[in-house]
Amino acid sequence: MTNPQIENNFKYHSPKEGQPAKYEVIRNKAKELAMLIDEECPDSREKVAAQTNLEQAVMWANAGIARN
Repeated sequence: MTNPQIENNFKYHSPKEGQPAKYEVIRNKAKELAMLIDEECPDSREKVAAQTNLEQAVMWANAGIARN
């Protein structure tokens, strides 16, 4: 027995036409926000958490594009 969702989540997804451009747009917008957070937030655990979660958001957004 195989689970199609698990199979899809754990396989390599080569970029399809148009996907690399979408990845770049998401990364660039996230970078803008990361720079804003870095400039406006005092150095703190919360700032680190915000940056880490932003990185995770980018990774999940890219996974959503790749997997679907």
